[in-house]
Amino acid sequence: MSNPTELTHAPHRDDVGARMGMWLFLFTELLLFGGLFLVYAVYRHEYYSQFRVAALELNLSIGALNTVILLTSSLTVALSIGALQKGQKHLSVMLLLITDILALAFMVNKYFEWSTKIHHGIYPGSEHLLNLPDGQILFYGLYYIMTGLHALYIIIGLVFLTIVLGFVITGSVNKDSYVKLENAGLYWHLVDLIWIFLFPLFYLIQ
Repeated sequence: MSNPTELTHAPHRDDVGARMGMWLFLFTELLLFGGLFLVYAVYRHEYYSQFRVAALELNLSIGALNTVILLTSSLTVALSIGALQKGQKHLSVMLLLITDILALAFMVNKYFEWSTKIHHGIYPGSEHLLNLPDGQILFYGLYYIMTGLHALYIIIGLVFLTIVLGFVITGSVNKDSYVKLENAGLYWHLVDLIWIFLFPLFYLIQ
């Protein structure tokens, strides 16, 4: 017969609720970026030629490299979840560390890309930018807002993954209780998905 004391102090878990909560959160974030994508589409239609000119100033190589980095990080975080489900804790930890390193690499590349633009006087409110045609001003305004918001999501995701990494190392997240890692993975996939749309919109569509 179960000890009433053990029943009273049994930890409460609601894995289904935790997953549903994360999916609802991700849906609201998709709505936010969906609105921004709609704004982009409207202004691009109105200022097509100026958006094209402004896009040519972006560094396609860095954008492509960051795309490869994020796609690889999505793979490593998914593999990390699979490894933990199989009880391969050390492999899961290693894959999460790789994911964190890739996230940092993305931010380093973004730092250099933004630094180059700022060095050339292309940043919100700059005299050089304000002297450009309206379409180019709108393009760079949306570029900084949308890629800046995405960079913020990257930082949040990096913190989230690092915290969960600590849980995996200490054993509080394990093969029998891994919903925190799953949710961190879902959030990271959202970050990657957003970039999959940002990359062609700003770097590829001419």
